[in-house]
Amino acid sequence: MMNLTPTLQDCELLDAQDPLRALRDQFDLPPGVIYLDGNSLGVLPKTAPARVAHAVTHEWGTDLIKSWNTAGWFTLPQRVGDKIAHVIGAQPGEVIAADSTSINLFKVLAAALHIAAADHPHKTKIVSERSNFPTDLYIAEALCKERGYTLQLVEADEIAAAMQADVAVLMLTHVNYRTGAMHDMQALTAQAHAQSILTVWDLAHSAGAVPVDLNGSGADFAVGCGYKYLNGGPGAPAFVWVHPQHTDRFWQPLAGWWGHAAPFAFTPDYQPAQGITRYQCGTQPILSLTALDCGLDAFLAAESLGGMAALRQKSLALTGLFMQLVRTRLHGHGFGIATPAEEALRGSQVSLTRAAGAYAIVQALIARGVIGDFRAGDGGQHPDILRFGFTPLYVGYADVWNAADQLCQVMASGEWQDARFTQKHAVT
Repeated sequence: MMNLTPTLQDCELLDAQDPLRALRDQFDLPPGVIYLDGNSLGVLPKTAPARVAHAVTHEWGTDLIKSWNTAGWFTLPQRVGDKIAHVIGAQPGEVIAADSTSINLFKVLAAALHIAAADHPHKTKIVSERSNFPTDLYIAEALCKERGYTLQLVEADEIAAAMQADVAVLMLTHVNYRTGAMHDMQALTAQAHAQSILTVWDLAHSAGAVPVDLNGSGADFAVGCGYKYLNGGPGAPAFVWVHPQHTDRFWQPLAGWWGHAAPFAFTPDYQPAQGITRYQCGTQPILSLTALDCGLDAFLAAESLGGMAALRQKSLALTGLFMQLVRTRLHGHGFGIATPAEEALRGSQVSLTRAAGAYAIVQALIARGVIGDFRAGDGGQHPDILRFGFTPLYVGYADVWNAADQLCQVMASGEWQDARFTQKHAVT
């Protein structure tokens, strides 16, 4: 039984007993760094530099255009998509790795509105959470202006009540990027379908961090990014999933040649491919897809160790440990915990709130080698956030203890009040 306030020795023992500890060896972690920002950018897989270098020097440098065939470049979006499918509860052939999350959201939301307009022309609203990631709201706002819909933003506890007969689409991010709070995908999808509402899920903060069952939940559309928990590198391609019952009903709006049924027939008219490949647009970024493919291999390695269920168990233990340490060791320093304590309601991050100094405190921690990040509040209901992501593939229990200890030292010394920590960078 762990002490009320866990010690470093307690945490080191947990690391020694951790059945997933070998997965950390698949990643190139900088010495002296405790990395708690994998919910923003995952770390470098050890295999990625050599794999990408081979793609550059041999596949591109030597084989040149032949590599579309000889190296399988042309089918790489589907093959990477199949690996992602394994992580998000989809079947092979249902996911394509392509483009960015914002572009993919535009595709699926436009397709959902096409279906809604055909089946229920009286529906005029998209409902989303007020604290949803801004790019999702921007894309929805643009489509609403273009097509005459209304975007209705509500708080998390108002979502169920907002699903009225005039709502066409419910668009939610599964795990909230600010608080780490997680929606019940299956329950909300069922409530939406009871009102003939289609669901669009953004999995940016859940794919690779928490178990997702798109088919089991009955979801309609999903998108997500490859550079967070999937460790695909900065700007890694995103992914699209569409329920098979919807895939071939409508064109997605970015009808580019890679989504054509026969792209090398070069016909002047567009004939969409069957299935998920129609959700491609233009030529895909092969070097970035190669790096993402490396990041996904860690999940294949995790399969023999219990897969996503084991990763989820460790994730909950890590986040629970950090919250326990904050409550016991940082009491009196003005921190609140925005992330739900109830395990079923949280993702794989812990978000702390503080009335003042949140940005400077994060910068002081970064200077000590503990990397988290900051998300600004709105000056009202949503406060400033100190955000810490706990990726179970490579974060250990001693990392959590040491991070909390460094936060204690930052607060006790008052060093966060140094003027250099208040200077805002372009990326926070």
